Formats: sequence, structure tokens, C-alpha cells
Amino acid sequence: MPLATTGDLVTRAAAARRAVAAFNIITLEHVEAVVAGAETAGTPVVLQVSENAVKYRYGRLLPLARAAVAAAERATVPVALHLDHVQSDTLLRQAPEAGFSSVMYDASRLPYAENLAATRAAADWAHARGLWIEAELGQVGGKNGQPPLDAHAPGARTDPAEARAFVADSGVDALAVAVGSAHAMTTRTAALDHDLVKRLAGTLDVPLVLHGSSGLPDAELAAAVAHGITKINVGTALNIAMTGAIREYLAARPEAVDSRGYLTVGREAMVRTVVEIVRVLGGPPPGGPTV
Repeated sequence: MPLATTGDLVTRAAAARRAVAAFNIITLEHVEAVVAGAETAGTPVVLQVSENAVKYRYGRLLPLARAAVAAAERATVPVALHLDHVQSDTLLRQAPEAGFSSVMYDASRLPYAENLAATRAAADWAHARGLWIEAELGQVGGKNGQPPLDAHAPGARTDPAEARAFVADSGVDALAVAVGSAHAMTTRTAALDHDLVKRLAGTLDVPLVLHGSSGLPDAELAAAVAHGITKINVGTALNIAMTGAIREYLAARPEAVDSRGYLTVGREAMVRTVVEIVRVLGGPPPGGPTV
């Protein structure tokens, strides 16, 4: 089916009190696994390519993006493409031609005024080209000479009043918030500040995004959705599934050299992970996944 747009998937998920899952992809196996998992569960999904993934692929966006577009267009459920954690303006400007309907522009490393100015400029540029834009706000720095605190640093929390001002002044369409999750967690032991999630949902008039969701147990993910999170980003969970399956395969077959064997089990492990996560987030919307 035609490429879906991230903004439409998030809007529909919010109306159904669900969240759309957005999975970070690195290899073709990631692409195929996410699409297959979404088809198995009968639910829309977002394929995300991060700036770090682009760097891994020799700095070239188009090969992975074109593979993702081809897979999305052949999927039986709606699939959108999102460019994640973009700091490079050069990369940002490649998004429309590469098939992305949305981008997460990350200037959170900058002092607040510079962060806001850069995000505002990115939002203006993106909106002029029909892109939906997400930003991230953790704990604003610059107070008493303090630098910005990374949104995933221990103890970082998004202040609702600061977030409301940032959204209004930047013009972004969604905001990733710091509420207790962390990137690259390999254990599902994180706990969210659910009171803060509810306060943010009640304060902001844009969708809330949760990054670092791989470290959350099912109950925390479900509660996050119930309290107002409408886009859930997942990356490390796929890598854990893939790597674990490949390790087990090769340990049992030390003579194996054909990559298709171990990549197949790695891909299928990721499919199972995708199915489990999207079902926790609410499963297919009423009436099926069509948009």
C-alpha cells in the first residue's frame, strides 16, 4: 500500500487511546522483521532511521531508506518512515526526497536559546516541505551556568511549563519527553514517572513521544500509553533479540559460515519482539489497520 505518514498514524493512535510503535532499523533484516511483525499483529508501524545508523552505513541515507520504502509499499499494513535524532542540517535536508514523512530534530545538546532557535528553523523548513517534526526536551540547562542536561541522563525530567513554552515557540508537532526511560538499556527494569507523564499530557497540545522504551517492562509501556504517550520508540530490544538468536545459532553450529542461516533466526527473533511490543501498546485499532 502507499507509504503512510507518521503524523497521520500518531493522530489516529491518539484518537483510539493507543500508541504507534516506531522501530529503529539498521539492516535490511531489521526492515523486513518490523514489517513482518506489524503484518502479523495487524497494526500500523513506523520505520525509523537514526543519524547514527546513517553514519554506520558509510554516511549514506538512500540505500537503507530505499529498502525501507520498498518494504513499506509492499506491506499489508500502513508503514511510515521517520528520520530519528537528526543533528545534521545536511541530513535533515535529505529527508523529503528519501521518502520520510517526519523527522526528529535533536538540538537538545545546545543551551536553551540556541536549541529553540535551531529547532524553530528546522520546524519552519520541515513544514514548508510537508514534514511532521518532533523535538526532544529534557531538563533545560543554562541556569546558574549549568549546561543542558541530556534528556536521558539519570534524573533528567521534562518540566511541563518549560515544555509548553518550547512547543509554542518552536512550532514542533510532537515532543519527546524525559520521564524516566533511557537509551540503550539491555534490561527491562526502568520505571517511569507516571504522574509527570499525566501532567505533560494535560499541559501540552501535541503528541508525547517516549524514547528509550526497550528498558521498560510491559506494564510500564501499557501505563505510559494509558497516561498519554502516543509514539513509542524501540531500538535496543530488536538488537537484543537478533544478537541473542544469532549467538545461540552459532554456538550450536560452530562450523556454520552461510550468513543466511544465522540472519534468518535473527530476523525471526526480531519479528517476535515486534509482535509482542505492538500488542502491548494496544494491538490493531478498531476496524483494522487501514488509513
